[in-house]
Amino acid sequence: MSETTIVHLLRHGEVHNPDKILYGRLPGFKLSDRGQRQALTVAEAVATHDITYVVASPLQRAQETAAPIAAAHRLDVDTDERLIEADNQFEGERVAVGDGALRQPKHWPKLVNPFRPSWGEPYVEIAHRMLGAIHRARQAAEGHEALCVSHQLPIWTVRRFLEAKRLWHDPRVRQCSLASLTSLVFEGEELVRIVYSEPAGTTDPKVTGA
Repeated sequence: MSETTIVHLLRHGEVHNPDKILYGRLPGFKLSDRGQRQALTVAEAVATHDITYVVASPLQRAQETAAPIAAAHRLDVDTDERLIEADNQFEGERVAVGDGALRQPKHWPKLVNPFRPSWGEPYVEIAHRMLGAIHRARQAAEGHEALCVSHQLPIWTVRRFLEAKRLWHDPRVRQCSLASLTSLVFEGEELVRIVYSEPAGTTDPKVTGA
């Protein structure tokens, strides 16, 4: 009989971002007060789960989201660079539709290929690195549960890859709210089910940042 292992992909909580920029991989962006509450809510929701491994993106917001969950299970937070936010050439800019960087002609060449995308890390590269992190976590928690804290685009991209869907998509319809869980259920090495849940509630997928 194959052993069941669950790898939870947790999007970090809300970030303190008063200027509403796309912060990407920039340092110094911490959880807001609401984000801290969201992290605690998730920690309570998974308190009875058989989590034996917790790993996070190196970015501060992901580490802060992982901390109360790891503490509740008496675990340390491991770090995996492959869980990091996608690289984006608009990092540090305001990018809302009709506002900021998207209105400046100097940035328009970055928008020529939305299918790759031309403004940042290719979707296929995001999916492949996330798969590496997922399988490392599955092996570390074999027969139990692992929790990986990452970011909206990487989680949504690898989910679409695993569901054999095209990787380019409309960001407005991502099913990956702040502090949501995308749980991958494995029997041995085989993925048999994907379960999505929102222990901290639903949020707008268009929120600037990630």
